[in-house]
Amino acid sequence: MDTNRNSIGCCGSCTGIFQRKRNRIQVEESPRTHEPPKMTSNEETGQPKIVQDNSMKLGDDINLSEQNDVQLDPELKQNRYPDLTGAKSIMSKYLTREVFERLKEKKTPKGFTIARAVNTGVRNKEKSLMGCHAGDTESYAVFAEFFDPVIEEYHRGFKPGDKHITDMNVENLKGNISDPTKIISTRIRVARNISGFNLAPGQNTKDEKLAIEALMLKVFDKLEGDLAGHYYSLVKITEDERQQLVREHLLFKGNDKMQADSGYHRWWPHGRGIYLNDSKTFAVWLNEGDHIRVISIQQGGDARSVFATLVKAVNTIEKLLQELDGRTFQKTDHLGMITCCPTNLGTGLRGGVLIQLQKLVAKMGEDGLKEWAKENHLQVRGLYGEHSDSSGAIYDISNKYRLGYSEVQLVQFVIDGVNKLIKMEESA
Repeated sequence: MDTNRNSIGCCGSCTGIFQRKRNRIQVEESPRTHEPPKMTSNEETGQPKIVQDNSMKLGDDINLSEQNDVQLDPELKQNRYPDLTGAKSIMSKYLTREVFERLKEKKTPKGFTIARAVNTGVRNKEKSLMGCHAGDTESYAVFAEFFDPVIEEYHRGFKPGDKHITDMNVENLKGNISDPTKIISTRIRVARNISGFNLAPGQNTKDEKLAIEALMLKVFDKLEGDLAGHYYSLVKITEDERQQLVREHLLFKGNDKMQADSGYHRWWPHGRGIYLNDSKTFAVWLNEGDHIRVISIQQGGDARSVFATLVKAVNTIEKLLQELDGRTFQKTDHLGMITCCPTNLGTGLRGGVLIQLQKLVAKMGEDGLKEWAKENHLQVRGLYGEHSDSSGAIYDISNKYRLGYSEVQLVQFVIDGVNKLIKMEESA
């Protein structure tokens, strides 16, 4: 098994391998009719300045057909209580007929409805585990009668009166992974949404996606030092390049039916892309679902260093957003960082390692490993993320929770748990 890899992941099923040659994603003029990327001079650095491209025509999409509207369940389209027979999601437990009737005429100030919030769980009722998404920060308040119990169940009793704790101070971490040579790769990511913009499910026009991209291009252009890099637009990369990046699990696929039924993929691929720093230890996914996913990755097991890079990147991006446009990240005292999916509320953080546990799994089995992880605030996933199988007894070990714990606490859970696993593997 090649261990010269870095891991990169998102919420759900997109954990993968961060390994490819730089020239695979150089932005070149493709066989399509749109113009090549436009560059202007950056007076401060002398380097080309990133400029947004708007030349791609409707229907010229590289992955999905143009989706302008969300296809609603027939009952929800009539604003009637849907058929939830066979549903397995948390949503289905708390969207009773009585709750729906009380909420169905309500709208957030930006027009989002309870029907839109639960559509994904209704249309995918046999597969969806959460079953709902928010369209804006106000969704969690306007539809609190529904969202509060959903959040309380998923986040282990986090109640409406509770307040989320934030701690991004690297110095508050205790120790580090004891033997980093046992770790294939380490990565930590956070989800963030920018104030003043709807969340992806609540966006009403393509212009909202493009406005977020235009603002982030200004931010990317000002990143310096070890954060300096390049932005690669999904509009500009070729189909072969896109497929290669998807196969390597570097680039989000954008063809998730459950996300599509919430409106994540409308106007694909406009406004989407990935920013990579020159050393490939820092990335930002743009408009994959949440407005941005900030990702820090390294080979080996230096979790403190990975977290330090993440903190620096997040703080720098937020500072630049404030300086450039007077914006910050969407957050509340109660829920912490606001995200489309309730599972990511709070820290929006998922951090973990790829580690080989051959002897330990032979001794206790995968089910035993997963049960141990649960007791230690961790989650075990396969080599390619949630719902995937392991290969060569290599597992993705990450924090299980997001809300109710601080960022430092979650990273500490990973450090402490992985150190225990290293000892257990050695003595198995």
